[in-house]
Amino acid sequence: MLRASLKSLLGRKVRLIMSTFAIVLGVAFVAGTLVFTDTLNRSFTALFASTVGDVVVSPRGDGDDSGQSSTKTIPGSLVRTLAGVKGAARADGNILDPAVFVIDKNNKVLGVAGAPAFASNWTGAPAGHGLSGLTLIQGRAPQGPDEIIMEASTALRAGYFLNEEVRLVTSEDEPLLTPTLVGITDFVDGGSFNGATWVAFDTPTAQDLFMGGRDRFNDAWVTAADGVSQEQLRDRVAKVLPERVRARTGDEAADEGSNALLEGIGFLTTFLLIFAGISLVVGAFLIVNTFSILVAQRSRELALLRALGASKRQVTGSVLLEALVLGLLGATLGLGLGVLMAMAIQGLFGTLGLDLSGQELVFRSRTVAAAYAIGVLVTMTAAWMPARRTTMIAPVQALRDDVAMPESSLHQRFVFGLALTGAGGAALALGLFGGVYQAGWYIGGGVLGILLGVAAASPVLSQPFLTGARSFLAMVFGTVGNLAGQNSLRNPRRTTATASALMIGMALAGTMSIVGDSAKASVNETIEKNFRGDFIVSGMGGQPFSSSIADKLRRIDGVTDVVQQRYVTAQIDGDPQGITAANPEALTGVLGMVLVEGSLRGFGPGDLVVDQSYASSEALDVGDKIRVNLNGSSRKLKVKGIFEPNAVLGFPLVTTKQTLLQAGYPDRDNSVVLQVARRTFEVHMAIEEAVADLPTVTVKDQAAFAEEQREPIDQLILMIFALLGLALLIAVLGIVNTLALSVIERTREVGLLRAIGLSRGQLWRMITLESVVIATLGAVLGVVLGVGFGVALMFALRDQGLNIISIPWDQLGVFLVVAMVVGVLAAVIPARRAARLNVLKAISTD
Repeated sequence: MLRASLKSLLGRKVRLIMSTFAIVLGVAFVAGTLVFTDTLNRSFTALFASTVGDVVVSPRGDGDDSGQSSTKTIPGSLVRTLAGVKGAARADGNILDPAVFVIDKNNKVLGVAGAPAFASNWTGAPAGHGLSGLTLIQGRAPQGPDEIIMEASTALRAGYFLNEEVRLVTSEDEPLLTPTLVGITDFVDGGSFNGATWVAFDTPTAQDLFMGGRDRFNDAWVTAADGVSQEQLRDRVAKVLPERVRARTGDEAADEGSNALLEGIGFLTTFLLIFAGISLVVGAFLIVNTFSILVAQRSRELALLRALGASKRQVTGSVLLEALVLGLLGATLGLGLGVLMAMAIQGLFGTLGLDLSGQELVFRSRTVAAAYAIGVLVTMTAAWMPARRTTMIAPVQALRDDVAMPESSLHQRFVFGLALTGAGGAALALGLFGGVYQAGWYIGGGVLGILLGVAAASPVLSQPFLTGARSFLAMVFGTVGNLAGQNSLRNPRRTTATASALMIGMALAGTMSIVGDSAKASVNETIEKNFRGDFIVSGMGGQPFSSSIADKLRRIDGVTDVVQQRYVTAQIDGDPQGITAANPEALTGVLGMVLVEGSLRGFGPGDLVVDQSYASSEALDVGDKIRVNLNGSSRKLKVKGIFEPNAVLGFPLVTTKQTLLQAGYPDRDNSVVLQVARRTFEVHMAIEEAVADLPTVTVKDQAAFAEEQREPIDQLILMIFALLGLALLIAVLGIVNTLALSVIERTREVGLLRAIGLSRGQLWRMITLESVVIATLGAVLGVVLGVGFGVALMFALRDQGLNIISIPWDQLGVFLVVAMVVGVLAAVIPARRAARLNVLKAISTD
């Protein structure tokens, strides 16, 4: 049996390639996702590990490594004291500002697509000390206010070379700087800033720019002498520190910084793993369908083995052995393709500002284990089901030319599918409306249950569609159309299994279309309802700018009201939470806040108001106090009121500017809302002129502001569609695979059709129409499910300010048209192969 299995495998090279191809695609996306997420995690871990000293000394509550600016500093005299601690080789004071932007030679701003723009002082410490990951590779260190050095990838992207004048924009009162580039640095270990930019001044210049000329630093890094451990040096340093200053080992600081950042971007890992799971489910459908066809094609061969004395177990073992070989081969190739997939995902996120081009891909053992586990287990499971089904047919019956699938089997699948769909619907309802713990698992499980349930029941559910398609094709295309329709109806299990893979992708695409369209419609309505300003001045990518800009805007003739807004990320119960700060008198005025409970009377430092959805989820009432970690300092803020969700305010929690200043945040705005007496060209131009020297700041009216608010939604939907496109590609290739194997299975039938007069063109048309029916069936099922999922999801989010459900029927119609085009393209290779078959050889095929 072993020899027979291997000979059978090698004797069908085309089927071997097609079967392996199905496995490769299923494994590749999972492996690619794991490689990318591991690379992402290591890039930030390595970045923090290479940019700390042996001991880090910083003010308590200095931002907790969140990357936000802080006004909390340490004196230069402390740095000099640290240098004299026993066991210290040197101590370096560091200044860091995350909002100094490089303007490239095309007058475009680098580093505003989510990545920070760092500026620091250059301490002159040798590689392995201070900003330990960087070393000068060209030029020299900066000296004086008119010189800077720049990290290599920043210089490359901006197009600057040594001794050229560089344009920088800061968030200070005098924002424009034009120093000369005198040195270029790079990471010692080949790391990168992952899309961020970095420049450095000498220490006196950095203190003048960012410390108001004071001899102070954001923190200090103490380097250990030879033979002194980080722990020993930390303990010695701690003895000379004043109150409210802490010492941590470099390893501790690196872990805290990277963990905080990785937690913030953890949604990316989850997001990608969800799509890996989607691709795996789609790939599993493809693999199951492929093996169902392969085993069905070999039913006579397996029956002959049974007639010659092979047991059911031996026959099943023979098929599983073939599946094992194919699984190992497919997993190996899928692992290689997964690396290319990881590079593609890396490029996709690079367009969104997360540049990992300087990082080598991380290939961990768990990726290899996952690839082979998926490739082998899914393949063997997929092969076991049709093999078991075949062994249940009597050998004499299987030796006949046609083996009908028992109707009871389809009936059982239909009942099972309905039950699974019902269970999935119940789980989805609990997740969306039941207020259960970890509702996301219920939602995900419910969606998967419904998709698998519909897929199981689809051979029966699709009968009316397939029958109608056959009648329509017969009416439009005559005999050829009738044959195509009959082929689709002949084996509804195979037809719907192939269509189900496309159905999953289309269902999720339809869901995201509704979510995206509804979110944009809700944003438009909220802005139209609440935005009472005439213009909004804001930093690109949410980046801060000097509060002096608001003072300049107040002096413009015709401007009647100026409302400053600030956004920070705080910690509540260990989770990040955005908070907005604004002028109290403007909240219910220009910013359109609608209070439903409480009052803003006496609203001041230490107070906040929350929106209805947040108050509901956290069971908050007016008068309650929330413990919030602001800039590393824990304090209680009192709830003064509850308001209707308002996109103009940015976040569900709103406090005062004084609250943030007291917590040590710098005096910088993220946006300024303006009201004018009359919207005239002169007033608009005066506002534009006030920020003309700041490329990072833009002026928008209500329409432009609404478009800016919709842009992140469009980017997210586009990214989701790009990832779904990979899953849809697997589904499309599944149609190609199924049709190709179907042509092999029907070789004799094709030969007979050609012998009785069917032309090559008619045969091509028949297979193409069959492909279009499969693709259209998958698209119709997917769109119907997508509409249901999308409407249910948006209904559940109505309390989050997304109270409009908008169904983009035109976009869904495009999906159906694209599915038909996909059907035509998927049929090209199988139809071409069928048309080139030799008639006499085809007729004589057994």
